[in-house]
Amino acid sequence: MKSRNPKRAGITIALVIASMQLLDVARPIAAIALPGQPPDQVADWISTNPALKPAQGERLLVRKSDTPSRRFQFQASIMPLGQMEKQGDANLIRSERIQFFDIVNGVTKSRLEESLRSIYNPEVMRDYAKAEVVYAYPTANMIRRSQAKNASPLLRALQGELRQGKKYAYWVELLNTDRGIANSGKITVFELEALPSLEKKLRDREKF
Repeated sequence: MKSRNPKRAGITIALVIASMQLLDVARPIAAIALPGQPPDQVADWISTNPALKPAQGERLLVRKSDTPSRRFQFQASIMPLGQMEKQGDANLIRSERIQFFDIVNGVTKSRLEESLRSIYNPEVMRDYAKAEVVYAYPTANMIRRSQAKNASPLLRALQGELRQGKKYAYWVELLNTDRGIANSGKITVFELEALPSLEKKLRDREKF
């Protein structure tokens, strides 16, 4: 990623990501804290990340909002994805999630990807871009079942994919409205070892 013009140092991520004024991106940074690393190291990285700019007292969870209808959240968690019933290792971060809620501008996959690019270094973005899609939904079966009487609207509304990179796994998910526009979405970076259990959990939703 090329360095930004100093005159644009105060540019908000709203100008980069669908005009949403939640994050100030001053310059590209190197990702030095990712899943598999100690919480204190991740918290230190968050505190100095120019894209996240946490408020005083925020460590592993960063929240930003300019209005109730437009919100951003970044959270690093010790809980293993797909195994939420199990207690995570308090000494290691297992996943990092970027989440948007925006009724005004909506949320798209490209917007989530741009937030990934802004927060992490180019190496992470390359790993994501080259990652293999191992599961995507809704599947044809889910769409067919969504047309049945009393079917859950989530069968069709949830749209997402799991990707397997060389370094990390990625979970992208959008929640579409009846108009086919997503007002919320998330992209999660997590450890590869958690991919099989999360994939199984998502595939099991096709059975209900």
